[in-house]
Formats: sequence, C-alpha cells, structure tokens
Amino acid sequence: MKPTTTPWVCMLMAALLILGRAQAQDQAPGSNLAILVEVLNGTDDPQFQLDVLKGLSEGLKGQRQVPMPKGWEQIETRLGQSANAEIRAHAQSLSLTFGSTRALTELRKTLTNNSAELSARRMALDALLGAKDSGLAPLLQQLLKDISLRAPAVRALAAYEDTQTPASILAVYSSFTTAEKRDALNTLASRAAFAKPLLAAVGSGSVSAKDLTADVVRQLRNLKIAEIDQELQKVWGLARDSNADKQKEIAKYRAVYRAGGSQPGDASRGRVVFARVCVQCHTLFEAGGKVGPDLTGSNRADLEYILQNIVDPNAVIPNEYRTSTLETKDERIITGIANAQDEKAVTILTANETLVIPNNEIKSLRQSDVSMMPEGLLQLLNDQEIRDLIYYLGRPGQVPLTTAPNNQ
Repeated sequence: MKPTTTPWVCMLMAALLILGRAQAQDQAPGSNLAILVEVLNGTDDPQFQLDVLKGLSEGLKGQRQVPMPKGWEQIETRLGQSANAEIRAHAQSLSLTFGSTRALTELRKTLTNNSAELSARRMALDALLGAKDSGLAPLLQQLLKDISLRAPAVRALAAYEDTQTPASILAVYSSFTTAEKRDALNTLASRAAFAKPLLAAVGSGSVSAKDLTADVVRQLRNLKIAEIDQELQKVWGLARDSNADKQKEIAKYRAVYRAGGSQPGDASRGRVVFARVCVQCHTLFEAGGKVGPDLTGSNRADLEYILQNIVDPNAVIPNEYRTSTLETKDERIITGIANAQDEKAVTILTANETLVIPNNEIKSLRQSDVSMMPEGLLQLLNDQEIRDLIYYLGRPGQVPLTTAPNNQ
C-alpha cells in the first residue's frame, strides 16, 4: 500500500531532522536521515516522494555539508530519472548537500543551460549557493549577460571574492535596469577589492555618482578603509556616522510609524504633508523643486533609509547638495547650492529661487559640510502626519491629493 500524502508530511520530516540536530553530535542528524532514506526507498508515489524531499530540504536548511546517509546513492540515481522535474531538482539539491560530485556537475550544467526550464535553473542556482560552491563565481559572471538570471547572479557574486567580478559587472552595468543597478552597487560595495574599481568607474564617469544612494555610501564607509573614504568624498561627497542622539530620534520616529499598524498612514493625506514641507526642495513623481535630490528613484520603500535621511540629513551629503554661503560686497548673505560658476558669475539655487550673482559683487563664497535639508523636519508634525508622510514617500506611484484633515 502506498503511503498517503498528507499536508503534515513536510513538517514531520523537518521536525525529525530538527530534533536530530538537537541530539548529541554523534547521533544527529544521521539516525533520522536514515529513517527518511528508508521512507523514500519504500515508495514510488511521486507526490509522497516530493513531500519527503521538501521535508528533508527544510530540515537541512542552513547546513552546507552533511554526511551522505546510507542508501542515498541509490535514491540519487532513481529520483534523478524521475519524470517530475521538481523531484529531480530537489533530489539534486540534497545530493549536493550530501557531497555528491555528480550532483555538483549536473547542477552547474543546468544553471548554464539556456534551454533548461527557468525554474530548474533558479533551483540549481539556489542549491549551488546554499552549498557555497567554490567554482560558482565564473558561472555567475557569465550569467550577467543572461537577462533571466542576471539579477540573482549579480547579488550572488557578493558571496565570492573573485578578482574578475568588478570588471564583469561594470562591463554590463549600463544595460541593467534600475533595480539591477542597485543590486550591482550593493555587491560592489560589499568588499574592498570590489569597491576600489567601483569608485574608479564613478571617477571616470562610466558609473554616475548619482547612482550611489545613501545606503550604498554608508556600506562603502563601513569598509573602514581610508583610501576608499578619501576617494568616496572626492567623487560623491561627505559622510559621517549618525551620533547617539540622532539614533534615539530615529528609533522614536520608527516607533511612531509602526504604531499605526499594518497600514500606518494615508497616502493621499501624506501627499498634502509633502506638498507643505518637502515639495519646495524635492521632486517626487515629476513635481517639485530642484534644491534637493529627486526622490522618485531613491530607496523610498525602506523605512530606515527614509528616517535616516530625514532625521539626520547631514550624515551623507552628495557634493552637489552641500550648502554654500555666498556673501556679497553689500553684506547680503545667501545660502543655497552653488551649482554653476564661471569667470563672470556664480549661479546659486536657494529654496525659493535661482540667483545669478556677478563675480564683481561677491565678497566670499564658502562651501560648508552640511546639507541644504534642515534638521528637525518631523518635529513640526503630529504623529499621524508623520505616518502619512512616510507612508506616502514609500508608495511606488503618485496618489490623488485630499483635503481631508489629519487625525490627531
């Protein structure tokens, strides 16, 4: 009689292995694995086989190498010939965890086979990454030209310190989508050996400095290498760590936002708040000022990114948004962004106008280490306005305006 497929089979298999891992090392997970191998050997039911394989995969999650249980070679051969592609893929993945060189070779072939099913190729990639295949980096570099797998490939390359990775990514960077460019920058910012070629590419103009978002800059600074910090300041701008008081303030507003529940704010009301306090300087969805960065393509869906930049705008400042103070000979002080200067005049962008000041009227022009964006922006808002604003900032597209009052 064939075993009956039940919804709890996978949970049972996983539980057996988890319990096995809690035993003494010389007993886990071998004894439980042996039981599950016997179960697999005793059934020809494809659905039951798949349930057991999924349970094994769940139970062994997070383990790169496990001694091959007795009898697994027979299962590897038999299930490798299954008509069910999902069974074959799970069996291969588990065989890799058990140290099978045959599975390693087959999974590499599947990954690089453009004719194979995309789902099978993705499972092969996940399996090889899970096993930390030491020969995977060159294959991932090849996949950077494969539109169907280049996104996970560029992310996966961060796990391998391969000297060819920066050049491979930068060679195709211009063809990436916005999301893929973000993945590429995060990978290149993950290691010092990758960061130096990245900053050289920014310096040469092959990668736009505007592509370096605040979170990427912070990651580069977290490498704590003086040479990288110096080059970063040269091509991008100033950056520093937020002090303890700012971190407390960020934590405060994080709690305010999360107190709103699963849908903490109203996007339309948030747009009203944005129009009141932000739109003068920032563009969002093709509307707004130009004093600050265009927010449309930024990492707005990340709560931490939003709070960091609102609460502590001076933590990371691109060169083009550093405040300049211009003093005229008749003692006028102008604060803004000096975005153009030639032998005749300086063009300075303030929060409400663009001024062109002739050089013969200028007494001094100094660039400071602070952003045009003021601190304390959220202090002017009540809790619901804060939630509405942040919720609006995180929306992927524009929403209608509303004149409805905010809740207190």
